[in-house]
Amino acid sequence: MSERPRLAVIGAGPAGLAATLAAAGRGVPVTLVDSGTAAGGQFYRQPAAELRARRPQALHHQWRTWERLRDGLHDHVKAGAVRHLTDHHVWFVERLPDGFTVHALLGPEQEDPATVHADAVLLATGGYEHVLPFPGWTLPGVLTAGGAQAMLKGTLTVPGRTAVVAGTGPLLLPVATGLAAAGVELAALVESADPRAFVRQSRALVSQPGKLGEGAAYAGQLLRRRVRTLFRHTVVEAHGTDRVEAVTLAALDADGRVRPGTGRRIACDTLAVSHGMQPHTDLAESLGCRLDGPRVHVDDEQRTDVPGVWAAGEPTGIGGSALALAEGHIAGLSAAARLLGTEADPGEWATAAKSRTRQREFAAGLDRVYRPPAHWTEQVADDTVLCRCEEVTAGAVREAVDELGAGDLRTVKLLTRAGMGWCQGRMCGPAVAGLAGCRLTPSRRPFARPVPLGVLAQEPDRPTERGSS
Repeated sequence: MSERPRLAVIGAGPAGLAATLAAAGRGVPVTLVDSGTAAGGQFYRQPAAELRARRPQALHHQWRTWERLRDGLHDHVKAGAVRHLTDHHVWFVERLPDGFTVHALLGPEQEDPATVHADAVLLATGGYEHVLPFPGWTLPGVLTAGGAQAMLKGTLTVPGRTAVVAGTGPLLLPVATGLAAAGVELAALVESADPRAFVRQSRALVSQPGKLGEGAAYAGQLLRRRVRTLFRHTVVEAHGTDRVEAVTLAALDADGRVRPGTGRRIACDTLAVSHGMQPHTDLAESLGCRLDGPRVHVDDEQRTDVPGVWAAGEPTGIGGSALALAEGHIAGLSAAARLLGTEADPGEWATAAKSRTRQREFAAGLDRVYRPPAHWTEQVADDTVLCRCEEVTAGAVREAVDELGAGDLRTVKLLTRAGMGWCQGRMCGPAVAGLAGCRLTPSRRPFARPVPLGVLAQEPDRPTERGSS
């Protein structure tokens, strides 16, 4: 008797977990491949078991949803329907005539190879933060807002004693609230968005009263703690020698320019900053999937235009956990039906599809509200480092454009090395493109992460069984 077709789900965050449970529930064997040491992704990041956290739920909302996903995964693993591979860092997905091979590197050292064979692949690879540079942003003590949250959730530690949380986006509220609840003195919450933008997007935002209530609850906690909240403000500069010691903030005018004479200096030892999220599309790009701008294009079933490849969650557009859960559920059911040779029935996921529509409208409204300052580049001095890996300054990028004629991101990269380092432009790409005045284009890099030459040169000495590692 032939073996049932197997689905490989890459990523164990909300989208990957929802997809895994949906597909396994329809009788399709699933291999869940994830870089984390435990399921949950960034959103449901858990403290290490050794820390013996007494109330981990205090660090999360939607805890019951997490318990349902966690327990469902445990049940399917115990029943043999799902294989959960942790500490597997996927660097390439290879298309073969009879399916796909997922190539990964094992453990924290990421030196030993592993492969997983599957008949179809579902990409739930999440997203990553991006930060627009400013003088002093490379000082120790300056970190992303998501990084500060990950420290708190994963290690029960905080990055400092006095913090400023700044940038733009819905992530700032839970990060500021979490840090304050953990005993950090919040010197200021700095949001560049204009409060009137919420009114202009009220039609899209009121469709999700639960989300608005969640935001209001965060704001209420900060108000009770008397945290200073500054709207239409931005970080102009971070100051310090061995680490950040203070930040200068300034007000923005209606056009997104810093208003002269409004700068104020605030002492702090931590600056948690974020200017939004970017979809992780590296694996989709290397597979040849179509992109719509920065996101992977999918149809109503969450299928990409590459046969046998589905995508769900942040790779298809930043939208938060609720949207990721809906998309993952739909993708899992669709993939299961196709793999089992039956026609996919949209009626099976009608409720999830309605939720997906509402969540996408809400996310689009938030995108229109939370926009980085339009003229942020005017505050970037020539000696400000843009590409931290290669230590490329803003002045070098400006020179490449103004004096050497670079008109696109690739040419700027070739002339300055910006984006050639370890992160391959993930951190600096949006900033370099913004400063150069060119479009942020897909990188089309062949691998999703650095790979040891020994792994690339290695010849397989034995066939790998389906779903094995």
